Amino acid sequence: MSETETQTPPPEEPAKKKSLFARMKEGLSRSTRAMSDGVTGIFTKRKLDTATLEELEDLLITSDLGLDAAADITRAVAKDRYDKEISADEVRRILAEEIAKNLTPVEKPFTLPGDKKPFIVLIVGVNGAGKTTTIGKIAAKTRAEGKSVMLAAGDTFRAAAIEQLSVWGERVGAPVVKTKVGGDAAGLAYEAIEQARAEGTDLLMIDTAGRLQNKTDLMAELEKVIRVIKKLDETAPHATLLVLDATTGQNALNQVEIFSKVAGVTGLIMTKLDGTARGGILVAIARKFGLPVHLIGIGEGIDDLQTFSAQSFAEAITGHAVRD
Repeated sequence: MSETETQTPPPEEPAKKKSLFARMKEGLSRSTRAMSDGVTGIFTKRKLDTATLEELEDLLITSDLGLDAAADITRAVAKDRYDKEISADEVRRILAEEIAKNLTPVEKPFTLPGDKKPFIVLIVGVNGAGKTTTIGKIAAKTRAEGKSVMLAAGDTFRAAAIEQLSVWGERVGAPVVKTKVGGDAAGLAYEAIEQARAEGTDLLMIDTAGRLQNKTDLMAELEKVIRVIKKLDETAPHATLLVLDATTGQNALNQVEIFSKVAGVTGLIMTKLDGTARGGILVAIARKFGLPVHLIGIGEGIDDLQTFSAQSFAEAITGHAVRD
């Protein structure tokens, strides 16, 4: 579901909440089924030979882990086990351990340092990735921690994005700086920073447009926004977070490359992992770019935007615990 289709935040969460791991497992169920069922189909009462290893590698590639990761994990499964019987459960355990090993270096919670006020965060990503909703959820979590938040509706090309951010701001108690549709995003960013400074705000999040159809315009606008921000604070933006839609699969790699060049991405947020069987794309991104992964989205609710845990993700996606 794209941002434009969700004009208002989801209803309040019910009082009874599932554990973080339970929600992650449920949210990643499509990816888990695809990988776990695939492993079961390959390794039921079969020896580990060239044919089974090729099938496993194909399964990992179709799960979007990437060619290099698929080859490395297949080699890990084959080590000391070639021409021996191996259970599907044992393969899942190795997969969980290898995926966790790949993702642990990029596991980094999103936190506000005490020495920057306001802490200025630029949110980038293509339209439909979930930028505006993600901003709203981060704002809700930050406000719940007792910190002040301000939002800037810098995606000035879409009335829906401005309206949606306004609704989130009203809901979580965060002022929203906005301008007319088609207004100057860089000027809006300047105004928002000055206002956030005057009000002693802890966190300022600036939304941006994400029209990849015309990369030249996108780059020019983002570069202008960043130039203007640096006029007020040469160390800002203090974080540039790229929101990725997991359902786009391999296209996410291209997006990381483009936005890193234009905006100097410092961290990633991956949304809509509940809507795809190809959650392995996170492994491919981690191996290629090594950028911190701060948060993942596995559902519509506020609590479905979770701090990324490599081990929990690996266990949820493979259906097997990582051995300590």
